[in-house]
Amino acid sequence: QVRLIESGGTLVQTGGSLRLSCAASGLTISTLSMGWFRQAPGKEREFVAGISVGGTIRRYSGSVKARFTISRDNGNNLLYLQMNSLKPEDTAVYTCAASTQTITESDRLYTHWGQGTQVTVSS
Repeated sequence: QVRLIESGGTLVQTGGSLRLSCAASGLTISTLSMGWFRQAPGKEREFVAGISVGGTIRRYSGSVKARFTISRDNGNNLLYLQMNSLKPEDTAVYTCAASTQTITESDRLYTHWGQGTQVTVSS
């Protein structure tokens, strides 16, 4: 019954922008830290961005900082990832996750995961 459902992934050109959404049901994200992760073919899953319960603290991986923005709408149980200046290296399945811990980059500390949405950036 607890579900995190991502949407917004698609094929985009290098330099383009895309906004991913994560809708939560069966739980209230207002009490949870949230994060975005991604996994490219042949690569390990990596942390992309995280946001604190109240949205006042945000953290990004070095590869996406200044290009991506994580945000949340607790009133509507939504999490977003705005992606700008996309590069082919950003191609991956993007997954949102929820944690009961303080904002963290460790995927081992996230309890709930979505199924992911595919983002493909063409050259």
